[in-house]
Amino acid sequence: MSEIRSELKYVASHEWVRDEGDGTVTIGITDHAQELLGDVVFVELPEVGAEFAAGEDAGVVESVKAASDLYAPVSGEVVAINDQLEDSPELANSDPYGEGWFFRVKLSDQAEMDELLSADAYSDVCDDES
Repeated sequence: MSEIRSELKYVASHEWVRDEGDGTVTIGITDHAQELLGDVVFVELPEVGAEFAAGEDAGVVESVKAASDLYAPVSGEVVAINDQLEDSPELANSDPYGEGWFFRVKLSDQAEMDELLSADAYSDVCDDES
């Protein structure tokens, strides 16, 4: 069973969002996503300064099984990326909610956070895929 953390918000495309409380959010892929992908071998992250609308392509995650698009779960400007993933993409597998985070976004619309899935709702999405 995949780990789903109650303090995070989620989207059905398997990204998680952590509100940092300062107008920014940290984004990564869920434990369920990394299990489906298998061993992550490369991560293409957005550029710092890039702006996205919620749902837009923001990068790519490549594994031994497949390449998968990474989506921006919220609208805003990228203010940081996880440089560690360049040399250690396997962090997305070993610590998806910690050292394996992908990027941070300065929110352009805080209200979008209310539209994201709760842990329970995301669990239902995962169950429906089984």
